[in-house]
Amino acid sequence: MRPTGKLHLGHLVGALQNWTHLQDAYDCFYFVADWHALTSHYADTGDIVENALDNVADWIGAGLDPERSVFFVQSLVPEHAELYLLLQMVTPIPWLERVPTYKEQMEQLAERDLSSIGFLGYPLLQTADVVIYGAHVVPVGDDQVPHLELSREVVRRFNNLYFPVPEGAPTRGLVEPQALLTPTPRLPGLDNRKMSKSYQNTIDLSDDAGTVKQKVRQMYTDPKRIRADIPGTVEGNPVFTYHDAFNPDTAEVDDLKARYRAGTVGDVEVKTRLAAAINRLLDPIREWRAAALARPGYLRDVLIEGSVRARRIAGETMERVRDAVRLRY
Repeated sequence: MRPTGKLHLGHLVGALQNWTHLQDAYDCFYFVADWHALTSHYADTGDIVENALDNVADWIGAGLDPERSVFFVQSLVPEHAELYLLLQMVTPIPWLERVPTYKEQMEQLAERDLSSIGFLGYPLLQTADVVIYGAHVVPVGDDQVPHLELSREVVRRFNNLYFPVPEGAPTRGLVEPQALLTPTPRLPGLDNRKMSKSYQNTIDLSDDAGTVKQKVRQMYTDPKRIRADIPGTVEGNPVFTYHDAFNPDTAEVDDLKARYRAGTVGDVEVKTRLAAAINRLLDPIREWRAAALARPGYLRDVLIEGSVRARRIAGETMERVRDAVRLRY
């Protein structure tokens, strides 16, 4: 994850909950993508390290375990940059320009100057991040599938150039990563726009119970409903989208929806119950997060130790790559 700010509920349902389950089935590597943060935040780097430590506390709060998975920092494994550079040599620029999220991000972050090689090449850096560990699968949502398609194309080209093998024989080269598609509910922001830290329309995993209540009270709802006795619309209403995502009491949710449509329940009650459900979800996350932050130096130690482990594996990959490219002196 890019350490560009606080983690929020979108990160929880979009990544962290799934990552927690994957620990039971795979050897998992989770990293602080600080170089990726620079692709869009190169002019404001002062908070990156602080954000990184705060984000990792949220990982632990959500259930990720540094004893079962490897936590590391991208910039502490310089082999990522070396492989990224070598992949650049064989990747046509149009391949990068056609990645759908490239233009989308340019539009969404129009206030930033993103006309840089770093921003254009970030999907290629993602490729290096994945293949340097021989990852066979990468947990992604639908929006990240084009990135993995690019990764496979780049790996295929690289292998054809530097790891040629007879047809039908197993490759000795880099592994072509496959997408491990995971159901990721698309959460709107509290104001019904795209959820974004820049819009300040998120509930952060570190928010206390009072802050959650305050933010939920301010959530966008059916604008046509100016009184509680007016029937309201549930579909597309972010308050009910959040109920579906975070309130496990389906009977309560169904009852609220029926009464909302009938005009027999007010927004205050609907939002009060939502805030309570979100706080019940966040309570154990806050507890584990606080415990991690209370141990002096613990989070840094976790990341440094994990980075040593990650670098050992990345170094083995780069030994093979250097041999294949014939960069031995």
